[in-house]
Amino acid sequence: MAPLAPRRPAACLLALLSVVAVALSLAAPGLAAGKTGQVTVFWGRNKAEGSLREACDSGMYTMVTMSFLDVFGANGKYHLDLSGHDLSAVGADIKHCQSKGVPVSLSIGGYDARYSLPSNRSALNLFDHLWDSYFGGSKPGVPRPFGDAWLDGVDLFLEHGTPADRYDVLALELAKHNIRGGPGKPLHLTATVRCGHPPAAHVGRALATGIFERVHVRIYEESDKACNQYGAWEEAWDRWTAAYPATRFFIGLTADDKSYQWIHPKNVYYGITPVAQKKENYGGVMLWDRYFDKHSDYSSYIKYYA
Repeated sequence: MAPLAPRRPAACLLALLSVVAVALSLAAPGLAAGKTGQVTVFWGRNKAEGSLREACDSGMYTMVTMSFLDVFGANGKYHLDLSGHDLSAVGADIKHCQSKGVPVSLSIGGYDARYSLPSNRSALNLFDHLWDSYFGGSKPGVPRPFGDAWLDGVDLFLEHGTPADRYDVLALELAKHNIRGGPGKPLHLTATVRCGHPPAAHVGRALATGIFERVHVRIYEESDKACNQYGAWEEAWDRWTAAYPATRFFIGLTADDKSYQWIHPKNVYYGITPVAQKKENYGGVMLWDRYFDKHSDYSSYIKYYA
């Protein structure tokens, strides 16, 4: 499509090795170079964005990431913030999306500094909460916000943290359950990161496990002075993709056409995706977010360039 102007123990080790093998196969030479058609969108940051079902029915996205589980850590408290969306309807919407071949993931963390994983125990407790509340587990007294709907993955969106945080322990525990999750239910492990490389210590520690299926590199953060979409992002992209060759990388763009960091579709077509797609472990495009995209219709162009 031509560019157009927008309308604005051993078993555990075996399991881990299997996860790495799958990730390596995804990044095999020739498989990920060029267009993939993959577009991930974040949903859940504005009630006016419409329902999850509506997002999946748009046909614009190949994966939806709900955001955020924004409170967790040492105090043992957990909080899911979907900006006022009716949680009683989300479970059926998740199943509807999955029936259309659109996996739905949950992002943990976010922009507010109300989370941490200061110990192995806190990481394992968070895993238990995720597994029993959103995936294949169940435990008396633990509520399931989406009923018996079973999510497809976990995304780490870690704007805040310290070198002591143990997101690596969480990632390894999630990876083990990628194998034991059940028929037809792989658990996708992803991360959404700032553009600059190397990443913050707590993020780098998690990624060093080598078991992340994909990483979304946000090149639209105005506060990320180390990297911007008009030049420095290319060097950072080279470093990211070289550092984790078994991981697929997605270019993160904002769909907010009022933002200074928004990139016109023509510039994406001629200047962003041709560079990104040279890497064999290029994965696609990530959009922030459904609310902005619904108003700018950005994805109606980006999906053909991804």
